[in-house]
Amino acid sequence: MAQYTHLSTPDPEIPPIPKYPGVLSKDAVPAMRKLFTTPLERRLAMYEGRLPDESSYKVQDHALKVDGGEITVRVVTPVPTADEGAEFEFPVMVYFHGGGWVVGGLHQKDFDLRIISVEMRLVTVNVDYRLAPEYPFPIPVNDSYAALKWTVENAQTIHASPSKGLIVCGASAGANLAAVVAHRSLKDPFFAQHEGRKVTGQILQIPVLVHPQGYPTEYAGELLSYEQNRDAPILPRELMDLFWECYAAPPTSPDLAPLLADRTGLKFPPVHFQICGLDPLRDEGLLYERLLREEGVKTKLDIYPGAPHGFSSMFPATTAGKKWDADWREGIRWLLAGKGMPN
Repeated sequence: MAQYTHLSTPDPEIPPIPKYPGVLSKDAVPAMRKLFTTPLERRLAMYEGRLPDESSYKVQDHALKVDGGEITVRVVTPVPTADEGAEFEFPVMVYFHGGGWVVGGLHQKDFDLRIISVEMRLVTVNVDYRLAPEYPFPIPVNDSYAALKWTVENAQTIHASPSKGLIVCGASAGANLAAVVAHRSLKDPFFAQHEGRKVTGQILQIPVLVHPQGYPTEYAGELLSYEQNRDAPILPRELMDLFWECYAAPPTSPDLAPLLADRTGLKFPPVHFQICGLDPLRDEGLLYERLLREEGVKTKLDIYPGAPHGFSSMFPATTAGKKWDADWREGIRWLLAGKGMPN
């Protein structure tokens, strides 16, 4: 959208970010995975001093059998307060990490989810889905959906109550997975025919929502950021193109492109969007938010002008980084309030 061009003006508080060294190709994936951990290690070191007391939460990893293998989910459960009572069950948020379906893992938001679990009084389930190119589409989708089902089936064991709130949340490729599994659940009797199993909210952070080869012609004039922000820091178009190559998904598959999926007759849960202005993915997020809102879905939209894709992991102490974290929490409150939970 031409009116969003100004959102690409860089935020002066965010320092210059060097480009990826070397040639971006499938051969570079192992080195890229190693490079990806460096800013995360800095963030983890920063957050370590902010972790709640270990007596206030429990962490447990669970192995899930999935088609052709096994994945891990990491569950963080708050220790109930005296007022809550020992048998208290919490709402639950299932989280899918970002990284273009190619990099990342449980460590990525591990500390954030521990903090959020205790602060927001909800169980978090961190999903370590298998990565492309070794495990291309639709394996990450199916792993993620299996983890969502596991969460509902094992809710009592992890002291969760999906009827109090079942949120799917993710960043970037993880937001794509969150949106896809939420949509798939609306057509699955396991979820759709049981009120206490339904997804009650989505948090889509810098989401991937459509392949550029699948852009609908009627919205071509609104999807400009993939070209406009092609040289953006952190996620330039060249890197996103590599992620697409590794993921190897059909461009118009509904399990890839929530923007294209048929929503006829489906009652979507509310969605909180967090969109960066200096991001090739910006316009698909803004378009999806508008389409859902016009279809009657409750939406909440936060935009970070001049911020590149994934900036909050590298620069959490900036004004925009602090706003991102505050908005994430406010989005959780907003979604839980819709389920009758306290603000």
